[in-house]
Amino acid sequence: MTRAYWASDVGCVRAHNEDSCLSLPERQLYAVADGMGGQAAGEVASSLMTEVLRDDLSALDSFGEEDLRRAVMHANERILWEAETNPGKKGMGTTVTVLKIHEGRALWAHVGDSRLYLYREGSLGQVTQDHSYVESLVSQGSLTEEEARNHPQKNMLLRAVGVEKDLAVDTGSFVLQPEDVLLLATDGLMNMVEDRDIATALEEAKARSGEIEDPARELVQEALAAGGSDNVTVIVVVHS
Repeated sequence: MTRAYWASDVGCVRAHNEDSCLSLPERQLYAVADGMGGQAAGEVASSLMTEVLRDDLSALDSFGEEDLRRAVMHANERILWEAETNPGKKGMGTTVTVLKIHEGRALWAHVGDSRLYLYREGSLGQVTQDHSYVESLVSQGSLTEEEARNHPQKNMLLRAVGVEKDLAVDTGSFVLQPEDVLLLATDGLMNMVEDRDIATALEEAKARSGEIEDPARELVQEALAAGGSDNVTVIVVVHS
């Protein structure tokens, strides 16, 4: 049995929520998207992203990484077309992290700096890699992880959906184990909450079989308590 929880909040600073969330437990399909662009265009981009994923993927009976990549590319085309035909939305785009659980495997696709984490046997690991300027500096050894958290250009993306026609989409898959916990989140969580605190919340979620507490909402509340400087969206999937 798989239990899924999701929560989203505008945060304490922003005027509106440009994040979008897709949670279809009956299809074991989940995604988060963090939009960017002025005049609420980021909200349009992220909504188009999750809409295309739902329409393209929810009815499929068999899955592979290529199906996820194809759906993200379709959303890229839709967002580019929308921006071209509506000048006020020019420059909009979105991140995306999508997860599909199929036949005991977790399949994922990813663009931007939203993230997929795996919590397994007491250890939290980041599955996806951020497509951001500061992450490139961390990979080169020019910045530490702690320095990256406070870098003034930490929100500068090197890759996003809806920005250019030729889009590289990261994909991957892995075999799930009993009691794995999966977390999808926009950067409004990671910028506010330390990994160790995220791990604690996921450990507690794994231990609460059948209880009503919502780990996604708890993580959102932690981000808000820490300042909530951005929109924050979280999906927690407990696999058993």
